[in-house]
Amino acid sequence: MDGQDQAYPTRTDPRIRFYIPPIDDTDRRILRLLQNDATMSTQALADAAGLSTSPAWRRLRRLIEDGVIKRQVALVAPAKAGLHAMAYVQVSLLDHNTATLARFDRFVQSEDQIMECATITGTFDYQLKIIAADPEGLEHFLMRRMLSMGIIRSTVTHFVLRQTKYSTALPV
Repeated sequence: MDGQDQAYPTRTDPRIRFYIPPIDDTDRRILRLLQNDATMSTQALADAAGLSTSPAWRRLRRLIEDGVIKRQVALVAPAKAGLHAMAYVQVSLLDHNTATLARFDRFVQSEDQIMECATITGTFDYQLKIIAADPEGLEHFLMRRMLSMGIIRSTVTHFVLRQTKYSTALPV
């Protein structure tokens, strides 16, 4: 069977510019299990997924190698780590030239207090999720770190009063 007869392209197929790995129901089951508890042993994962150990391990390795699983991390409770203030901040830049965009991107990537950043449509250019020890710490970050760069036209800050749902699990 040559590459054109395959139902799904492979990582090494020269005809495609990027690879989108196919995932089946068993892969989805593994992903749901790991999103709930990434510390599961291979044996526990296999048992819960209804597989034997070797196939479960091979599927897990493939999901990691294909980039479906990007990282396995610990989720830290913000309040227990002394972080009691969170806000969503919408940002509009002064201009959209390459240098400004690159400078803002470097800033976002280098700041641990910025938990998420998305380019958005509408009046603003970006939406950030920012965390701090307290409201004063958040104000300090916004005024002394972010706005002092001189490339931001305006911001709108929405403080989080209480999180009613928080999940990192994708609906696979």
